[in-house]
Amino acid sequence: MLPYATAGEAEAALGRAMTWAEAACFRYSVATPDYYLYCHHIVIFLVVYTLALLPLAVLQLRAPAILLPYKLQPVHLKPAAFLRCYVRTVRVFLLAMGPIQLLSYPAVKMVGIRTGLPLPSAGETAAQMAVYLLLEDYLGYWVHRLLHTKWGYEKIHHVHHEFTAPVGYVGLYAHWSDVLIIGFPAFVGPAVVPCHMTTLWLWFVIRQLALIDAHDGFDFPLNPANFIPFYGGAPHHDYHHRVGRKSQSNFASVFTFCDYIYGTDKHFTDHKASLAKLKEMAQNSTEKRETMNFIGGKQA
Repeated sequence: MLPYATAGEAEAALGRAMTWAEAACFRYSVATPDYYLYCHHIVIFLVVYTLALLPLAVLQLRAPAILLPYKLQPVHLKPAAFLRCYVRTVRVFLLAMGPIQLLSYPAVKMVGIRTGLPLPSAGETAAQMAVYLLLEDYLGYWVHRLLHTKWGYEKIHHVHHEFTAPVGYVGLYAHWSDVLIIGFPAFVGPAVVPCHMTTLWLWFVIRQLALIDAHDGFDFPLNPANFIPFYGGAPHHDYHHRVGRKSQSNFASVFTFCDYIYGTDKHFTDHKASLAKLKEMAQNSTEKRETMNFIGGKQA
């Protein structure tokens, strides 16, 4: 809850006029306890997780032929599978992650997550996002790799790999303990580099969108993986699911440099080389056939 009763008091404390974002934040949070502001990220998660994937899910179910050229694996799930996946992920989140996040507020305050004014600058927010992404990716790589040991996979992680051709809702389709373990690295960044509550909300949105993208099963022309350096996205993670139980490749959650540094991208690199060779052979075969048809037509 903000310690100012009016906008004038807030601007007097800031020593300047509020920006439009700060004015909006003031109006929204002036009478809202900090704990309730922290709880917003649970609602944000559910909204983003549901709505970000909804258009793509509808297209996959109603008009799969439109998306077929971009699908990484030619597997089409039935509506019941989509619904089962969505319901299970929401239930696991609410029953496993939800209570822990609601009870973690004292720790959030202790590490220095702040509310109120002033809001962070765009540069500060961008720098914190970069730190959070790098920390989460590195720690997540090793946590994920541990879950692929014999004990970790058989006892916990095998649930997540029930879908060898994932869709976006598979991101949190997992054993409840898997969700807690794999989600822990996402909280390390904000604990090491404390931020404003709005930055924390943004971080959860970005991480959620990256998780969805990694599992959506498509390689679209405008895929972030084609433009962001070292970003893996669906092409990188889809191979991990394709191999399944025996997968020892592509453990990183967002970027690809950990897999490159520790040599766990070799099988994926070989796989891409094989696909490129097959594509080249098919293209050469088509060109040869077209040439022969052209010559045959001239001779006739």
